[in-house]
Amino acid sequence: MPSKTIDHAITARSLKSAATDPTHAGILSFMRRKYSKSLKGVDVAVWGIPFDAATSNRPGARFGPQAIRRASAIFDNDPQYPFARDLFADMAVIDYGDCLLDYGNHQKTPATIEREASRVLNSGAFLLTLGGDHFVTWPLLKAHAAKHGPLALVQFDAHQDTWFDEAKRIDHGSFVARAVRDGIINPDRSIQIGIRTHAPEDCGMRIIYGHEVEDMSPTALASLIVSHTQGVPAYLTFDIDCLDPAFAPGTGTPVAGGPSSAKILSVLQRLHQLDIRGADVVEVAPAYDHADVTAIAGATIAMYMLGLHAERLARQREG
Repeated sequence: MPSKTIDHAITARSLKSAATDPTHAGILSFMRRKYSKSLKGVDVAVWGIPFDAATSNRPGARFGPQAIRRASAIFDNDPQYPFARDLFADMAVIDYGDCLLDYGNHQKTPATIEREASRVLNSGAFLLTLGGDHFVTWPLLKAHAAKHGPLALVQFDAHQDTWFDEAKRIDHGSFVARAVRDGIINPDRSIQIGIRTHAPEDCGMRIIYGHEVEDMSPTALASLIVSHTQGVPAYLTFDIDCLDPAFAPGTGTPVAGGPSSAKILSVLQRLHQLDIRGADVVEVAPAYDHADVTAIAGATIAMYMLGLHAERLARQREG
């Protein structure tokens, strides 16, 4: 095996080079990308936020980034399905590691996340974040809106997350209400998919409930999402509990009656017309998982987000 190497996450000589690590071995970065804190020449930074102090039910999403990275080792460097391309041939992607947070001082968490996210965005890189509970999307949205202006939120979730609360409260169920109130997202262009609970407010957003998702084809659902955002800059957030617990048991607040991973992945691959400026996958809690089912779903969703961005870059380079 003279041409093969291991531990590509630290031995890679190029941000676009292919890994040859065995699936069962080697240092685990996201999809074997090089670990780096340097943003020079980077198209995409994959970043973990191991935070779950805002959960209202079962904790454990702080281990989500580790689980998603581990599950992503199943992706080798062949063309990735369904994009039929080596995602890294023309797209420089790093694993930016994790956000350093003080577990004993949660009031500092939002500003810490926002500050580091802004550093990545100001470099020109696209930021793909691995949570962590859904509270982390609040400071991420603030950082993205500071760069791109008010965003269309495309949210896959079983919960609306529109519970109003005090501005300084650390709560994973209120980030949408805050973002609407503070003008960070445009509710008229925002949409929530897979909702299977009720909250006091809809904040003027379009809601596609779980039973409606079941009645729609992936093509129709993707078309609705694209048409509703009307081409404005969008932020894509995926709470893993959007999926039915049969497909994502490892999460803090599972809700029965959700879609399959196959259906939602079919929707995601059709969102290439969205102007996605940032994305995250949150609420993977591996302590409640079985055979890495949830982590594999989370890693696959994150890979699809990279695939969509690779397609966008290819279109831009083609003119």
